Amino acid sequence: MTLIAHISDLHVSKSEFDEGILMDAITEINNLEPDMIILTGDITNNGYLVEFEQAKKYLEMFEAPLFAIPGNHDSRNIGYQTFEEIIGERSWKLTMDEEFTVIGLDSSSPDESRGHIGNPQHMWLEHQLDECVINENFTIVALHHHVVPIPQTGRERNVLSDAGDILKTLTTHEVDLVLSGHKHVSNIWKINDTLIVNAGSLCSTKLRGRNKNSYNVYNITDTEIEIFLNEVNGEKFLFGKYPRNEL
Repeated sequence: MTLIAHISDLHVSKSEFDEGILMDAITEINNLEPDMIILTGDITNNGYLVEFEQAKKYLEMFEAPLFAIPGNHDSRNIGYQTFEEIIGERSWKLTMDEEFTVIGLDSSSPDESRGHIGNPQHMWLEHQLDECVINENFTIVALHHHVVPIPQTGRERNVLSDAGDILKTLTTHEVDLVLSGHKHVSNIWKINDTLIVNAGSLCSTKLRGRNKNSYNVYNITDTEIEIFLNEVNGEKFLFGKYPRNEL
């Protein structure tokens, strides 16, 4: 069994985020003892160095290995450079036990809200996924921007500009999980054999309607994937349960 915590959209800054909520979330997630934490972007609100330095201190409080990719807010004010200096690589591949692969993509563009993967990164993604298919690996792809629109988020403006091409690659390679953030609303789509899961905001004050700060938890066994939606200091419930793709 593999347990993964999926967090997103912290928006660390002098405003725009709730430090108390973040500290409570850190405690909750540490108590879960996940195998890893995946952070799908917007760690900061403006991409400033001081925000990244502040965020780094919080991220170091998580006890499980944490892997992050940038969001559009992180790439403001040359934050895409600061991300690499403070957080790490903006796109990456992680393989565990030769049978479980996580790929992180940078969907951000400097000083723009829209998302874009681009041809070079897309070609790299296809090569990595080809290997995953050959090796019959369980595969997760993480990126900030959503590849399909999210319900109850208003007018669609920021889906990936090359979403169609990326979605085709993800589904034809039968990627098991695609994890995103950006819209601060939790959601699950299933397209063919691929689960596309969006996380809400972990600790930002920018929430729609009655949505609460939350994070997702994935319980992955040999036969199924359970997805839990955990509200910080609130309700925790089974969000979805699906059989694993056959090898």
